[in-house]
Amino acid sequence: MADIYANARSTTGTSLRKKDMNPQSGMCPICTEDCQILCEIGKSAFRGREVLYPDPGEFGKSTASSNKDYGLDWSHFQIMVDVRGTAGIEPDPDKALFTNVDTSTSAGGIPLMVPVMTAGLGSTAVAKRNWDGLAVGAAISGTIQVIGENVCGMDPDSDYDSKGKVIKSADMEYRVKKYREFWDGKHGDIVVQTNVEDQRGGVDVYALSKLEVDVIERKWGQGAKAIGGEVRIFDLDRAILLKKRGYIVHPDPEDPHVQEAFQNKVFESFERHSRVGMVDSQAFLEDIDWLREQGAKKVFLKTGAYRPAVVALTLKLASEAKIDLLTFDGAGGGTGMSPVPMMNEASTPTVYLQAQVLKGLEILRKKGRHIPDICMAGCFVNETQMFKSIAMSNFGDGPYIKTIGMARAPLTAVMKSKNYVELAKENKLPKNFVSL
Repeated sequence: MADIYANARSTTGTSLRKKDMNPQSGMCPICTEDCQILCEIGKSAFRGREVLYPDPGEFGKSTASSNKDYGLDWSHFQIMVDVRGTAGIEPDPDKALFTNVDTSTSAGGIPLMVPVMTAGLGSTAVAKRNWDGLAVGAAISGTIQVIGENVCGMDPDSDYDSKGKVIKSADMEYRVKKYREFWDGKHGDIVVQTNVEDQRGGVDVYALSKLEVDVIERKWGQGAKAIGGEVRIFDLDRAILLKKRGYIVHPDPEDPHVQEAFQNKVFESFERHSRVGMVDSQAFLEDIDWLREQGAKKVFLKTGAYRPAVVALTLKLASEAKIDLLTFDGAGGGTGMSPVPMMNEASTPTVYLQAQVLKGLEILRKKGRHIPDICMAGCFVNETQMFKSIAMSNFGDGPYIKTIGMARAPLTAVMKSKNYVELAKENKLPKNFVSL
């Protein structure tokens, strides 16, 4: 597959002077010394950090993803249809109507009105800015909403005890309450996701004991990157606060030389990074037991798209721990802020990842082991993609994949809705929209 985007990507704000680029390097076939266009090589010569992450100027107001063609995606599969009877409804032409289709299901023991859930959306600014639409949308749709990592740690108003454990977070409390305000109490649920820093800060215990959350999700990674989560910080005092709370902040906001450079606008933002949790089998099993002892009624696990051996280990441990819902997030999907090279060049794309997961599940089944419900995530945007993923996981006894996780698409829906509401107030809606 030609790597035509190797030297110019919309995510990094770079472009080429010529359209007929070298298919291997992505460079213009003739590169001239008087060129004023900034390709990735050219921009890197001046400000290399700006081509490492998606456009910094759009942080908090955008989502980003890979733009690499992995050679195989859901569009390469066709849905096979039949007229020799029905499934799930009587074979009666007056009853076998699309309006009578039942889309309800259950994932992790939680009833859902639709086989879709909103995956972890945490401390990144774009999630916080759009939380109302996300939470309300999930609640009225009767599905699961996962509050992602680092929410308490990033909340400047969070209170911690002398042991560094969170005892109050207005942001976390708001997110839980907003979902429950529109929740029917039966379909779906609110889930709190925790990473290394969250566990150290006691976010799980706080959510269970103070906010009466019933479901905790441990996080081992995500498809968009194989490293911990990161966000941009534009305020020096906040950067220092986050470092004191245990986060990795780069460059060091407590370094006087760094402070001087920031104040002189040599750079305009700090990067807050989360750590990558290292998997220890026994420690993981003990941790899941501990979570249940703390009051968790359901325990989920989300992981990224690591090498096949890690997929196998994940399935093995999830089976032994009797995880209620296990999410695999494939490469290519979305992020608030992940390194552009990593989004494109690291981890296993969703279709390939699902093949590995299904192989592992069949091994568990043949050995008579516990099989956790599965959620697949990574680049899903419409119902045909979801249907294909779920249907292809059915080997005769029902699908292994119970639901599909999305984050970027729901955010797009919310952002578009908010934007159009503002345009409507100003009487500036696009004509082709008004005329519909």
